[in-house]
Amino acid sequence: MKVVVPLAEGFEEIEFVTVVDILRRAGIDVEVAGLRDGPVRGSHNVRIIPDTTFERVDLNSADAIVLPGGNPGFINLGNDERGLDAVRRMSAAGRYVAAICGAPSVLVKAGILNGRMATVHPAGKEEVAACARYMDERVVVDGKIVTSQGPGTAMDFALKLVELLAGREAMLKVGREILALK
Repeated sequence: MKVVVPLAEGFEEIEFVTVVDILRRAGIDVEVAGLRDGPVRGSHNVRIIPDTTFERVDLNSADAIVLPGGNPGFINLGNDERGLDAVRRMSAAGRYVAAICGAPSVLVKAGILNGRMATVHPAGKEEVAACARYMDERVVVDGKIVTSQGPGTAMDFALKLVELLAGREAMLKVGREILALK
C-alpha cells in the first residue's frame, strides 16, 4: 500500500502528523510531497521537510491520496492545479481520496463530491452541502471517498484509513498499541 500526502504552506500540523504517523505504524508506505521544494511551514509555524516534491510523485503507484486541512493549507492545495488534477485522477482510477478539516473543499473544487456523503470542518459546511450530502459525523466514508472534520478527529480519520487500506486487524493492532482502542 502506498499513500501520497501533498503538503502545502499552512497545513494543519495535528492532522498531517497524526495521519502520516498512524499510517506508517501500520506499515503503509507514505510519501509526503511538498508543493514546492524545501521545508513547508504549517499553520502553527511547525516546519516539515517533505520526502519529495509533488512533481516527482508517481500517482500510478499510489493507492490513496490524503489531503490535510489547515488554513491556509487547504486553500493553497485547492489553488494548485496539480493537486486538483491528482484528486481527479485518483478518484477516476477508483483509488481512495481522503480529506480532513477544510480540505474536503478541495474535493468540491475538483468536482468529485457531487451527490456523495461527506463531512468537513463546520466552517465549510455550506460549501460541501451545496453539492454533497453533508453528514455531521467525525469520519464519513462514501465508497472510496473519506472525509473528516478537523484536528480533534484526526486519530479517528487515520485509524479509519488504516482499516480501509490495510484491514481491520491492522487498525485494531495500531489502535491498541497507541491506547486509542482497548
